[in-house]
Amino acid sequence: MRDSKTKQKGSGHISKVKTTPENVAEANEALFHATMNLPHAAAHCGMTEREMKMIFREYLKYHAPDFEIS
Repeated sequence: MRDSKTKQKGSGHISKVKTTPENVAEANEALFHATMNLPHAAAHCGMTEREMKMIFREYLKYHAPDFEIS
């Protein structure tokens, strides 16, 4: 099983993805707007899926929905 903290590039090299606030913000916004799924968001941030899920739940606590249900 491949570690979610590594990304494989086209040439076959595996590199570590550094977790930065910018990567986490991008992943949270993508999850919030459903343009990225959880495994891809976790890989984008260099986190495990469990870590990404916990961070996204915290994100949801402080960000209100941006749509109205009619």
